[in-house]
Amino acid sequence: MLAAERGAAANTLSAYRHDLEGAAAAIGDLLTADRAALASLGQTWADLAPSSLARKCSALRQFYGFLADEHLRGDDPASALPRPRPRRPLPRLLSHDEIAKLFAQAEAEAVTERPDAVRMLALLELLYGSGLRASELVSLHRDAVPRDAPFLTITGKGGQQRMMPVSTRARQALSRWLALRPAAGRYLFSSRGASGHLTRIRLFQLLRALALRSGIAPEKLSPHVLRHAFATHLLEGGADLRVLQTLLGHADIATTQIYTHVDSARLVALVNARHPLAKLLPNPPPAS
Repeated sequence: MLAAERGAAANTLSAYRHDLEGAAAAIGDLLTADRAALASLGQTWADLAPSSLARKCSALRQFYGFLADEHLRGDDPASALPRPRPRRPLPRLLSHDEIAKLFAQAEAEAVTERPDAVRMLALLELLYGSGLRASELVSLHRDAVPRDAPFLTITGKGGQQRMMPVSTRARQALSRWLALRPAAGRYLFSSRGASGHLTRIRLFQLLRALALRSGIAPEKLSPHVLRHAFATHLLEGGADLRVLQTLLGHADIATTQIYTHVDSARLVALVNARHPLAKLLPNPPPAS
């Protein structure tokens, strides 16, 4: 159902399978588990982070909802599951100076026209310049890059497609990479065997290595950190939240609103400059 009706990605399906198998290992057959068994999972998973607990409970709720819809069970015991309320963590950020260091290092290495260095520059341009998810980037097909339009065709979560604008810088980096990439393979960033694509883990490793060469603590950098930087810096530059939602491929704008916290300085300046009270002279101090 998740694959056929909801179009869930392979990584999502794998995560759901892992969570359901873990629950079954703790309480036995999920098809016959009762409310007491599900309630006991709260103790079993007591040491998990709130976000992990919420994900596991969500998988079980959807599983029992499916059983009820298919008339495989006459009841839904999922209400006995714990209901954690995780707080959405604030995204890790990179400063403009750190971004500049990354690009300076990548561009200096790409001058050699080594394929690995040019590929790294293209990856970096797309991660920070377009805000792509790691899975979206590594699975890009070669024909996703049009010859006559500054857009990429992206397949995001749930198989949803969107058109993503590509900056002039990124198009130039892609052109350099296309001239050097192996002819075989349908993916833009092929794996060494050319039959598959660069893995997310390998992308993560490449970025950490680039951070180290750039004088940045490697633990500060990941594909998702660059996606956060893309969103944060666009918002700082005046991008509309709805536009940002479209660019990031968020189904719910509430997900996009996490980035508004970083723009507090600009918001304060906006209130001071645009609010009617800003045009009034301040009250004079009382006479001594």
